[in-house]
Amino acid sequence: RMLSGYKSKSDVKDSYKILELEEGCSLDEVRNSYRALAKKYHPDSSSSTADPAAFIRVEEAYRVVLSDVAAKQRPSDSSEEEEDQFKLKSLQHRHYLSFEGVGIGTPSQREKQYMQFRVDRATEQVLEYQQQRLGSSYAGTDLMRAKDVRESKKVKITQAVERLVEDLIQESMAKGDFDNLRGKGKPLQKFSDCPHIDPMTHNLNRILIDNGYQPEWILLQKEIRETIEQLRKSVVASRRKLGEPMTPSDQKQWNQICEQFMEDIRKLNKRVDNFNLVVPIMSRQMVHFSPEKEIVRAQKTYKALMGEASHSDTKESQGEGAKRFGWKSSLFKWLNL
Repeated sequence: RMLSGYKSKSDVKDSYKILELEEGCSLDEVRNSYRALAKKYHPDSSSSTADPAAFIRVEEAYRVVLSDVAAKQRPSDSSEEEEDQFKLKSLQHRHYLSFEGVGIGTPSQREKQYMQFRVDRATEQVLEYQQQRLGSSYAGTDLMRAKDVRESKKVKITQAVERLVEDLIQESMAKGDFDNLRGKGKPLQKFSDCPHIDPMTHNLNRILIDNGYQPEWILLQKEIRETIEQLRKSVVASRRKLGEPMTPSDQKQWNQICEQFMEDIRKLNKRVDNFNLVVPIMSRQMVHFSPEKEIVRAQKTYKALMGEASHSDTKESQGEGAKRFGWKSSLFKWLNL
């Protein structure tokens, strides 16, 4: 719609059709038709024919027809004066169905106020956008500044720790805590003739090894091997206690021992996973222990031990028999003499 409020003839004819009127009607007829259609299409009328879009069209058509009828009856008066004459006779809340509820006064006055409101709103949005951009740039600089502060603190802490360690070493040297070291007062010798190894790193590693230091993965590997050997010995010892043949109660007890043994193997496999994470050489990684294979191995070990025990018992009985037979033969010889 143009700000001047000008309407073409086709728009005026369409407005008459919307209000179900004909040109040349009176103001009372226009008013009565508008009221009837407003009751029919108003959103708050709670009728089955309520339609906000149709009500807006009826309202716009009413304004056009009202202006046209007023202009024909009093050509010297302006449309705004006619609207002021009938403004209080219409429902006040219908003015706020257009222009986002902005402004007061006649529709043309409210339209001008609404245009100014849109300009002001656009200006505020531009200012807010510029403020956000400036704020984000300042936030970025603040983050960089905070990061620099953290890095500087970290460097200061590292330097302080290094100075503390150096002071402790010097203090220990002054007390004579390092006098019992082997080779005191002698220069460090190169432990390797390989030119591809850093001599300082090699010397430090050798000093650590000589003083009993071992890497974590070596200690963990040793612990795993000792644990599996203990588990194997304990399950074989438990099987030997049950004896042969096993009664139903012994079989039940053996099943419980096997379940506990398999649970211990699963826990040991978790430690194997931890070892594989820290070992520096891929070829030194360990595989999981199979609980079923360990049970079979324990059974074979038990059978082998039982076979050795029976073989040793047979030898002992044969030796005792030979001793008894030798004693009788010597007695015979003495009697004959």
